[in-house]
Amino acid sequence: MEKTLVLIKPDAVERNLIGKIISMYEERGLKVTALRMVHADIDLAGRHYEEHVGRPYFERLMTYITRSPLVAMVLSGENAISLVREINGKTNPPEAAKGTIRALYGIDNSLNSVHASDSLENAEYEISIWF
Repeated sequence: MEKTLVLIKPDAVERNLIGKIISMYEERGLKVTALRMVHADIDLAGRHYEEHVGRPYFERLMTYITRSPLVAMVLSGENAISLVREINGKTNPPEAAKGTIRALYGIDNSLNSVHASDSLENAEYEISIWF
C-alpha cells in the first residue's frame, strides 16, 4: 500500500471545495489515512517548499500558501502517488485533462487547488513535515 501527501490549497478551501475534492480521491479507491486543517506559518511552508528557495516565484508562493487555512491529508492505496497525480491533472489548469481537479477547480498555474507528492521519497518527506 503506497502513501502520498495531498494539500488542498487555500484557494480551494476558501471556495468550500474540500468535500468535493476528497470525494474525487475516494471514488477512485484511495483511503484518507490522516487529515488535518492547518494555517501554515512561514516555517512550515518554507520546509515544504525549500527546493524553490531563490526562484522568482518563491515569495508569491509563500504568501499564497500561508494566506489562509489548507487541508493536509495522507492518502493510501495501490499506486497512490501516480493515481493522485492523474486525478489532480497537470499543474496549469488550462492544460489539465477534462474532469481532473485542476481542470474543474484550478484558477491558474499558481492557484491550482491541490498539491501532491511526486515520488515515494518526496511523499515520505512531505508527510513528515505535515504530520
